[in-house]
Amino acid sequence: MPGTGAVTRSTLRQQIADALRDEALAGRLRPGSAFTVKEIAEQYGVSATPVREALVDLSAQGVLEADQHRGFRVPECTPADYRGMIEARSLVTDGMFRALAAGHPALSGTDGARTAAALAVVRRRGEEAQRAAAAGDLTVLIGYDLRFWHELSGLFGNPYLADFLHRLRVRSWVCAVQHLRRLPDVRGRLWAGHTELVDALARREEETARAIVAEANAHSLALVEQLAQAGRT
Repeated sequence: MPGTGAVTRSTLRQQIADALRDEALAGRLRPGSAFTVKEIAEQYGVSATPVREALVDLSAQGVLEADQHRGFRVPECTPADYRGMIEARSLVTDGMFRALAAGHPALSGTDGARTAAALAVVRRRGEEAQRAAAAGDLTVLIGYDLRFWHELSGLFGNPYLADFLHRLRVRSWVCAVQHLRRLPDVRGRLWAGHTELVDALARREEETARAIVAEANAHSLALVEQLAQAGRT
């Protein structure tokens, strides 16, 4: 069938990129570790082309860095890097919340039932994230947190906004995990105010929503800085 080879390669490219991104989010790719296209291709038993494309994709997203001597490597993330990512995220979310206050129809459209149903879905993601945080399951928490924000930003009907924020949050989680994995137990250490945020947005309380996100950012930044400092001593 015409096109089958291209579809297969594209699927492999995405599968490899997803697998390596999950490894980075789980903290199983050590910062500074390097690998070549050949090594990854042999590991997955596939040809070099989709692997190279997947690695280039992850490099463009900031999950990996191109290394002219070794191919690609996992970037080492400092608290300053993490602070910059949080500032970038804040600019995006503050703009979202201001748009709501200015009358953006994202959460107050003419179809109230549809809006309520969409918010209920996002809230369930938040509930799952909170349960994972309480259980100390960092990997599950990250998965639900990413889905929570992707679906929340998706309510604005702008796929570029949703994709940009998602990439920022993936990159910031990859950075934070490098430090969070030093904790023997993360129960009670991670922010999990997802449902409070949804409830504030449902009430169109822009300032409350911004305060909740600001608190979350300050909490996570302080924790990463603390862990980084402990790692240097």
